[in-house]
Amino acid sequence: MKCPFCEASDTRVIDSRPTEEGQAIRRRRECDNCTKRFTTYEKVEQVYFMVVKKDGRREAFDRNKVLNGIMKACEKRPVPLAEMERVVNEIERYLYNMMEKEVESKVIGELVMEHLKDLDEVAYVRFASVYRQFTDVNTFATEIEKLIKDGKRNK
Repeated sequence: MKCPFCEASDTRVIDSRPTEEGQAIRRRRECDNCTKRFTTYEKVEQVYFMVVKKDGRREAFDRNKVLNGIMKACEKRPVPLAEMERVVNEIERYLYNMMEKEVESKVIGELVMEHLKDLDEVAYVRFASVYRQFTDVNTFATEIEKLIKDGKRNK
């Protein structure tokens, strides 16, 4: 493993441990050249699938895009990054378990909204406003009314 600081190729593992979900191994490394420490993660290489966009374009699934969308929706909200990453892990696991070579982007968007609804309602409305392309205040109000009705049903 190359050192990210001095690019020397002689680094050694100081500590290894599984991550919380056991899906990866976290390794603390130290460079033999500059003695700086850094962290790497080792995980099983997944068979990737394509995301089919609304306009028919196809692109490889990128979990960072999902995480960035969730982070944007949760900006300035009391949602820990660990929770956002947990949601992305659950969505990614679900999508891989579908065993499909292609998944429509709307499926991913709906999964994100489903998880955000439970995580933070404000983040949910923010994400929905972009994802569903709300055009006016009435659309916002309708979505908020649905949230309120769902909340009353769940209590």
